[in-house]
Amino acid sequence: MEIQWYPGHMTKAKRAMAEDIKLIDIVIELLDARAPLSSKNPDIDELAKNKFRLIILNKADLADKSVTARWKSYYGEKDIKTIDLNSRDSGGFKQITPIIKEVCKEKIERDRKRGIKNRPVRAMIVGIPNVGKSTFINSFAKKACTKVGNKPGVTKGKQWIKLNKEVELLDTPGILWPKFEDERIGKRLAILGSIKDEILNITELSLGLLDQLKSDYPGVLKERYEINEDLDSPLLLAEIADKRQCIKKGGEPDIDKACLILIDDFRSGKLGRITLDRPEE
Repeated sequence: MEIQWYPGHMTKAKRAMAEDIKLIDIVIELLDARAPLSSKNPDIDELAKNKFRLIILNKADLADKSVTARWKSYYGEKDIKTIDLNSRDSGGFKQITPIIKEVCKEKIERDRKRGIKNRPVRAMIVGIPNVGKSTFINSFAKKACTKVGNKPGVTKGKQWIKLNKEVELLDTPGILWPKFEDERIGKRLAILGSIKDEILNITELSLGLLDQLKSDYPGVLKERYEINEDLDSPLLLAEIADKRQCIKKGGEPDIDKACLILIDDFRSGKLGRITLDRPEE
């Protein structure tokens, strides 16, 4: 299954970001903590190559803590400041402004020597669709600044948000890149919900997720659905359908409904804290 989703507004958004980057001091990139490799747009590295950087592993409350720690170490070795965060927990936001100032201390010192005082740091918020940028900004600002949705493509244009006297944010639409070189990346982005569900083969995605769960998180499926994990993945889908009473007329298992239940349980965290990407990859 080849997955690509690159609607026209993303091309326009990328061009606008390339122009707006001239106004920016620091690029704050939100990644999904459950898939930091798959959710990292390679185009951002090129756009932000001369800017201060901060990576936020968002939705960390849904990710495997031990793997998140390894990702933080991975980016730390590359001298990129990285923090993990749950955007729905306001308590974690107290650390962000001090970290932004720490990352941009060279810029702030240059301004001071030139006699420029109290000019806010200008930050651009970037990330793929549905990574939680709008929720992040609203929680950071402690008010509803942006429209929030649980599907990709809610933010279509840029907007400036003044957080406080020290930081201004430029929100941007979520953008993917035109072609996924690794098929696993497209599939994992689809499982996360960063690609519109309407274009997907939900059965193939579910089979891939089942295979990875059996390999990386043995026992999770048995605990959630009370099924035998030793079965092949197609049979597991039939078992999930049976346990959740997803039955078509005639007694056949409704595999499509079982797939939707599995994917939704993963996205909502009902399967537990799971990370699909490993730094070793």
